[in-house]
Amino acid sequence: MKFFVDTADLDEIAEAASWGALAGVTTNPTLYAKIGGSLSGFPAHIQRICALVDGPVSAEATKTTRQELIAEGRELAALAPNVVVKLVMGAEGLAACRALADAGIGVNMTLVFSVPQALLAARAGARYISPFVGRFDDIAEDGIAQLGEIVDALSNYDWQNVGVAGQGLEVIAASIRSAQHVTQAALIGADIATVPFAVLKKCIEHPLTAQGIQAFEKDWEKVCQV
Repeated sequence: MKFFVDTADLDEIAEAASWGALAGVTTNPTLYAKIGGSLSGFPAHIQRICALVDGPVSAEATKTTRQELIAEGRELAALAPNVVVKLVMGAEGLAACRALADAGIGVNMTLVFSVPQALLAARAGARYISPFVGRFDDIAEDGIAQLGEIVDALSNYDWQNVGVAGQGLEVIAASIRSAQHVTQAALIGADIATVPFAVLKKCIEHPLTAQGIQAFEKDWEKVCQV
């Protein structure tokens, strides 16, 4: 499973990239607002993110009609070669996805919550489909089970020749809230987990690792005193 980081913070992206395991970045209006971003500064900010990572950077289109989404998607894709246009699931998003995919622009269909939505997005030419895990948990439903159904359903079909230039289709486990979510998404077979930086740091940690480090340091102190 590949790791994306779900953030618009340049420092977080740079740090995650330095670990050598970062395959891409996802952003959205909420994440950009959290860092105090402005509308005028958005294009340059996406370009700075794209310069930090070799993999895809999902930048979300914010318009509402298909024609507006197509135009905005083309503008976003022109910012950098590794931009992927993120579209919200729905009739307008699906229509825009088809048009952008036919134009050679990668699309990440987001806010996907069901198997039918995922299948429609795949047929519309999406390069990535993002089922949300944590938001199911927020309403006392099993987000991992829903993710599993989507992965299983999509695995019944050959998607190798869909999307832009036949790149195929990948499922991004989104709205990840914990390292346990990452484990469960990997066991289910999700292609990618897009993870907030705080959760990504938790994936590095384990209490037994910390205990082992402390033991090694104490033993080395003894060696140094000899």
